[in-house]
Parts: sequence; C-alpha cells; structure tokens
Amino acid sequence: MKPTMNNNVVVSLLFIATINVISLCNGNSSVGCIETERNALLRFKQDLHDPSNRLASWNIGHTDCCNWAGVVCDNFTGHVLQLSLQNPVDYYYDSEEAYLKSELSGKLNPSLLDLKHLIHLDLSGNDFQGIQIPKHLGFMEKLRYLNLSSAGFAGMVPHQLGNLSNLQHLDLSLNYGLYVDKFSWMCGISLLQNLDLSLTNLSKASGLSLAINSLSFLKVLKLSDCQVHHIPPLSSANFTSLTTLDLSDNQFDDSFIPSWIFGLHHLIFLNLNLNNFQGPIPSGLGNLTSLRFLDLSYNHFNSTIPKWFFGFNLLEYLSLGSNRLQGRISSGLGNLTQIKTLDLSYNKGLDGKIPRSFERLCNLRSISLSGINLSLEIPQVLDVIPNCVTFELESLEFGASQLTGNLTDQLGRFKNLVTLYLGFNNISGPLPSVIGEFQFLKNLDLSYNNLEGFVPLSLGQLSSLESLDLSSNKLIGTLSQFHFVNLTKLIMFDASENSLILKFSPNWVPPFQLQYLQLRSCHLGPKFPLWLRSQKYLYHLDISNAGIIDTIPYWFWKSISQYNELSLSHNQFYGEIPNLSGNNSYVSFLDLSSNNFSGQIPLLSLNITVLDLSNNALSGSIFQFICHGKNMSNGMEFLKLSENFLSGEIPDCWNMNWSSLVGLNLSHNKFTNSLPKSMGSLISLQSLNLRNNKLSGAIPMSFKNCTELLAFDIGENEFVGNIPIWISKAFSKMVVLNFRSNKFHGMLPTELCHLSSLHILDLAYNNLSGTIPRCINNFTAMKRLNNSAGNAISYSLGIVEDVSIMMKGVMVEYNQILNLVRSIDISMNYFSGHIPMEVTNLEALQSLNLSNNLFTGRIPENIGAMRSLESLDFSENQLSGEIPQGISSLTFLSHLNFSNNDLNGKIPLSTQLQSMNASSFIGNNLCGSPLPINCSEQNVLVPIGENRDEDGNELDYLLHMSIALGFVVGFWCVIGPLIVSIRWRYKYYNFLDLFGHKFSCFAKKCC
Repeated sequence: MKPTMNNNVVVSLLFIATINVISLCNGNSSVGCIETERNALLRFKQDLHDPSNRLASWNIGHTDCCNWAGVVCDNFTGHVLQLSLQNPVDYYYDSEEAYLKSELSGKLNPSLLDLKHLIHLDLSGNDFQGIQIPKHLGFMEKLRYLNLSSAGFAGMVPHQLGNLSNLQHLDLSLNYGLYVDKFSWMCGISLLQNLDLSLTNLSKASGLSLAINSLSFLKVLKLSDCQVHHIPPLSSANFTSLTTLDLSDNQFDDSFIPSWIFGLHHLIFLNLNLNNFQGPIPSGLGNLTSLRFLDLSYNHFNSTIPKWFFGFNLLEYLSLGSNRLQGRISSGLGNLTQIKTLDLSYNKGLDGKIPRSFERLCNLRSISLSGINLSLEIPQVLDVIPNCVTFELESLEFGASQLTGNLTDQLGRFKNLVTLYLGFNNISGPLPSVIGEFQFLKNLDLSYNNLEGFVPLSLGQLSSLESLDLSSNKLIGTLSQFHFVNLTKLIMFDASENSLILKFSPNWVPPFQLQYLQLRSCHLGPKFPLWLRSQKYLYHLDISNAGIIDTIPYWFWKSISQYNELSLSHNQFYGEIPNLSGNNSYVSFLDLSSNNFSGQIPLLSLNITVLDLSNNALSGSIFQFICHGKNMSNGMEFLKLSENFLSGEIPDCWNMNWSSLVGLNLSHNKFTNSLPKSMGSLISLQSLNLRNNKLSGAIPMSFKNCTELLAFDIGENEFVGNIPIWISKAFSKMVVLNFRSNKFHGMLPTELCHLSSLHILDLAYNNLSGTIPRCINNFTAMKRLNNSAGNAISYSLGIVEDVSIMMKGVMVEYNQILNLVRSIDISMNYFSGHIPMEVTNLEALQSLNLSNNLFTGRIPENIGAMRSLESLDFSENQLSGEIPQGISSLTFLSHLNFSNNDLNGKIPLSTQLQSMNASSFIGNNLCGSPLPINCSEQNVLVPIGENRDEDGNELDYLLHMSIALGFVVGFWCVIGPLIVSIRWRYKYYNFLDLFGHKFSCFAKKCC
C-alpha cells in the first residue's frame, strides 16, 4: 500500500519552494560556495603573480567565494560556473602602463580540475610569459567557453583540448609563440561555434580542412596571420552556418580565393586582406549577398570593379584598397546605399572622376580615395559628395590623389567630419577660416601640399582635434598660444618643413598633453622652449633645425626617459651631454647631431637602437662608452660618431655587447693604430665607415665573419698590405668598397670580380699595380640600374650612412639615392697594360676614373656602349691611337679628361665632346674642336727645296752619320750592362717606372 500525503502538507511544501525560488531570483540566496572549490581557488591564486592586487578579495576572511572578483556561482547549488579573470584594462583606450600593471602572470595550478562544474574560463589579456597551455585544461569536461587570447602562452597547443566535447567557444588568438602541429584533436569538439586562432602558427599543421569541415555548427572562424599558405580544396563546406570568416594576412601560395567560400551564403563578415590573391576579383563572391563587411585590400587583384558588386544591398563596409584595380570608378557603386565605409585607395590604375551616383550614398561615414589618379580640383571633388538631409560624413580621405585647387568654404557643409585627410596633393592657397567650424574633427592631415599664407586663429576652436598634420607646406607667420586655446585633446602635432615661427609667452602652459610632436625646420629659438616641460606623455619629439642657441636644461635631461624618439639635431646646442644610463630610459632613437656639444661621449641608455652624435665637438677616448658593462645587453643597431675630435685607439671589446650593430660610422675623427680583432664579431654589421682617421696596419682576418657587410669605407687612412683575397667570399653582398688614399700595394686580385652586387669601387691613391682583370664584367650590378641590392642598402643604411664618391672631379656625398649610383675609381696607382675591352660591358656605370696610371694601348673601341657614363677620366697615362668614334654616343657625358696621353687624330664630333674644356684634350697629338688646332693645318707636309747646294748635302750626310754613330755607342753603353746583370736590369726598370710616375703626379699637382 503506497503512502499518502496530506494535501495541506503538499501545499505548504510547494509554497515554501516557491518562496525559495523567488528569493533566489531576487539575489537573496543564502547558498554559499562549496568549500572544496573555495580551497581550489585559493590554491590557484597562490601560483599567480598579481601586481595590481586584483584578487584581493580572494582570501580566507571572505568565506563566500561566490562574491570574489571574477567568480560566478550557480545560485541553487553554489558550484563555481565562471572564472572571468581577463585583464580589466582596455589596451586601446587606457595607458600601456596601466595595462601592464594589471596583467596576471605565473602558472595555472591543476586545482582548477576541482571546479567540476566550470563552464566559462576567461584568462585573456594577461601575461603568462611563454609557458605552454596546461594539458590539464583539456580535462575540464563541462567547459563551454575558453578564452586564452593575448595571454602570453607559447609552445604547442595541447591535443587534450580535444576532450572538451561541450566546448562552444575557443579563443587562442594573439599568443605570439603558439603553434599547432596537427588538427586531428579538433574532431572531438564538434559543438564548436566560435574558433579564433589568429596569430597562431599553423604553417606545419596537417588536417586543417578536414578538421574545420567537421565543425558543422561553426559560425565564427578567424585564422588571421596564421601562416596558412595553402588550404586543400573541399568538395563542399559542412559549416554552412558560418557568418564570420577571417583569413587575412596569410600570404597564400595559391593565387585564387578558395572556391568553397563562394558557397557560404550566410556570411556577414569576410576579411581576405593581405594575401597574394591575383587576377580578376572572382565572380563567385557575388553569391554572398548577405555580406555587410568585405575586405579584399592589400592583394593583387587587377580587374575593373565588377558590376555584380552592385547587388550587395546590405553591404556597410567595402575595402578594395592597395590592389591593382583598373579603369574608371564605376557609377554602379552608387547602388550600395547602405555603405558606411568605402575604401578604394592606392589603386593606381583607377582614374577619372568621382561618379555622380555617389550622391545617393547617404549612409556614408568614411570614404578613402587616396592614391588614385583623380586629377581634379577640390571643388569638383566636394561637389559629388552626398548632400542628403541625414548625411553625416565622418571620414574624408583623398591623400595622394593629385588634387589641385584651393580649400574652399564648400568644406563647411561637412560639419560632422571626424577625419579629413588631403595630404600629398597639389592643393594650394590659404587655410580657410571655416576650418574652425568642424567641432567633431579629430584627425586633420593636410601635409605635403602647397598651402600658403597664415594659419587662421579659428584652428584653435577645434576642441575635438586629436591629430593635426600641416607638415611640408609653404605656411608662414607666427603660431601663438591663441592658435591652441581650445585644443585640449590634441595628442599629435606636426608642422615640420614650414616657415613658421612658434612664439609663446614664457609662462605659457599648453591646454593639451602631446604624445607626438614634430616641428622640424620651424623657428623655436633662440632659447630652448620651456613649455615642453609641461608635456608629461610626450614620447616622440623632433625640434631639429629650429634655430635654437642654448644649453639643454637639466629638467629636460632628467625627463628624457619618457621619450622613445628624440631629435634635437642641426641646432646650436652647447655644453656637455650628461650620462643617461638609467635602466628606466625607453629612448630608442636619439639624434643630437650637428650641434656644438663638447666633452666625452656619455654613458647612455641600453635601450637605444639608433644613436647619432655626429658633427659635434666631442673629444677623448671612446673606451668607456664602448666597453662599459661587460655583462649588459645592448640592442644598439646604428651608431654614428663621425665628424668629432675623438682620438686614441678603437677599443677591442666589440664582442661584449654590440652583437646587434647594423651600422657603425666613426669617420672624420683622430683614431690611431690598427683595427681591433673583436670588430670581426659584429656579424650583423651592414655598414662600416672609418674614413679619414689615422688608422694603420692590415685588415684583420676576423673581419671574414662580417658576412652581412654591404658598405665598407676605410678611405683616407694609412692601411697597408695587399687587398685581401678573402673579401670576395666573406663580403659577397658588398655594394660599396672604398679603400681610397691608403698604402695598399700589390696586384688587384681577380677574386674581387665575384662581388656581383658592387656599385662603388674606389681604390684611388694607393700603390697598387698590375693589370685590370678581364673578369671585371662580372660586376653585374654595374650592368643594370634596377638592382635589389642597391635598394637594400638605400633602405638599410639611409638613417646613418653617407658614402663619399669622387664624381666629375668633385667629392660628392650620396645617401638616399645611393642605389642609383655606379662608380669605379682606381686612379693614382701603378696599373699598367691595356684597358680591357670587358669594361665596356658595364653599361650602367656612371663614373670611370683610370687616370694617373701606366695604361698603354688604345681606348676600347666599344666605349660608346657605356651609355650611362657621366664622368670619364683616362688622363695621365700612355694611351695611344685615335679616340673611338663611338664615344659620341655618350649623351650623358658631362665630365671628360683625356689629357697627357699619346692620343692622335681628330676629336670626334658630338654635342658633349665639343662642349668640354680644351684642357680635357691637351698633352696629346689631337686636333679639332674644342682644341684651337685645325686638323687640315696639322696634316700639311713641309715642302722639300728643289735647288740645294752640294755643301748642304755634305753637311746632311755628316750629320746623319754622327747621329747614327752616337746612337750605337750610347745604346750599348746603357743596354750592355743591363744585358749582363739581371739585378741591374730590374733596378733600372723600376727606377724609370717610379721616376716617370712621380714626375707626372708632381706636374699634375703643380698645375
């Protein structure tokens, strides 16, 4: 017989249960956390480092762990359901210091396994400093949400994560050292809806396609910057519910978009930028009519803008920027009436006008047509921007679009603009005062135009302005504090390369706190700008060439640790530079060049990567600077100490902490003695400039280790010995080789011909001898102008490196266009023999100087093939024969010297040759313009008289006999001993060689 229950009892129990449910729903539950789970959390905390004390509530005194920070419990059972321990500071909106301070670090204690009901775990934005994702996370069976993004994990993603069969959200993105070896484990998490592996290395992972195709519930897939170079084709995609797909920044080996993407009809977000996709934009994308976001930028698409784009009625964001699109901007884009952001920038093949149909884009908030060949005037551009009642454009970008004309008051109708970018155009005229009415403007860039006149005071009314760039214009006048009166939010200001004067009252305190300030070539002087003292967050400062004549205040040196990039060059600062070696300094770029600083080189921050102290009055030894701190790491990449009064030996301790050095310039100082062997430890070195010192000895063998060297300049020193044969093998990438004005001797090694990337070879003013190797035509970089090595040196060495070259008889310094220069100078040596015809294969050579040597024979007949020659000097040799007619083809030739040889005949006719100075041809048997000698007169023979008397004939006979007898006697008196003695013969020939060469050099210098 079944037991029965009184109805009143049943009703009472139901009533009590209802009250309990109501109280629980109202947050009045008295159920606390489970003790075992509280203890598990306390053990978990013990292994964490918490610098900002975020987990202060996690202690024994607070017994209910459900009230601890980041902990969420089940209201009925008290079990811990969620741990939300992500970094609470927003990296993009808060300070970096606050973000770093709030990071948790340490390790993840296995006590998490005691939280058997945990369904949500978020540790994103912390820094676990390269530890591997713990395998025990794969045994938390009930997890549905796991977010470890940007948390500093590294190593292989553990396969145990495949045990999380209930997982729906997995985010491992933005962990720089993370990688996946294979994807077979992913088949165990078939319920996954959101997967983000961005920045995880998948280059060697197998089974990606099959694993993703097994996730039939997948809605979000993000594989950005995962080094996925190839995705095997799929017959059909099982994850047809996908709404978000991000495959950006992978640089696929395949040139076409995977075809399975075209079947994802529910896609709303598609990002394929920064890949290698080529050819026309595929028509299959036209099937994805649900798209609201489409980014195909930074690829190599080369078609016109397809017509099927106009069917994307829901599209709000479209970026086709930085491709190779061609043709006119289609009027069909006017059908994208929902579009808010439109980017067609930097497609140089697009041209024409902006279509009138753009007037229908009333939802447009941002438009970028920068880098397109619009070639329009500003009023024409602004006239086709929509003028709808509800139109509120926020971003207008037409940089580098060849726009012309004046900024007109027509701009005034765009009062809601947030970004206005018109940089790199040909816009002229003044800045209109209407600019002050843009109350919402945050970013204004008018750089690299032809704006002129005064800066209007209305600029100071832009209270929302954060970034202002007026650099490289023709603005004049004075900027005062009234121009900045309401710019309280300004964090970036660039007015460089204008004729502006900044003049403020001595006690002025700016209303803004800048982070980035460039006033290069504006006038701030003569005193140091004291208002900079108020800028506490300034990290980039450039006040170079600002007319300042002053010392640098102590407070500025003391605050230098706040800067990341600092340039005070080309002023007249004086005094000593104090030691700046504090470990808290973040300066990475420091340029104090071209001032009057004195004293010794100071000890500086170890964080500096680029240091330029050149062209000052610094003196003394550099031993303390180079050798200070044997055990400290130094990340210096570029060091320039040239044009000072530094002296003594170059220290022998470069192997201590200079392994990152890429460029080193110690030229134009007073360094003595030989090069230290430890310089050979600079294996990253690309540029070494030691020109114009008093260095001596041979080049150390240890330099063979500097295999990355592109530029090696030791000119104007006292180095001795042969040119090392190993140079060609060790310096195989060499672009500039300059041994000018030293004491090198011996022959030119044929191994130098292996330097195929060589642009500049300067061996002038040495004691080198022998012949020019015929393999000289192996200098392949001198055969063509487009050369990747030249571009590399221009890019790598542009910051600190200047190369001096004798060009057209004048010493010239090259820097930015170094990749375009080709030159050979072996003048003032003892080279002999014929000029090899192979030299004429160097068709890109611009300067060739073989003067003051002992060359014989003829000028190469095919010299006209060297069509790039601008300077040619064969003077002071023993060349003979006629000047080849082909030299008339050298249309770029502007400097020529054939003087003091044995050339004969008529100077060929050409515009270049006849425009040369006559001194270029003297000391030969030449005739014709520009010489005053007429060729027809030079060739007239003296007539022989018909009636000569007998006495004359007899005198002629005696004279001839005397000459013959004198010649025989003199010949054997001189030649006889030379035939008998080999030693005498050798000494005599050397004496004649040396005497002739020295006499010609002396004669040239006197002239």
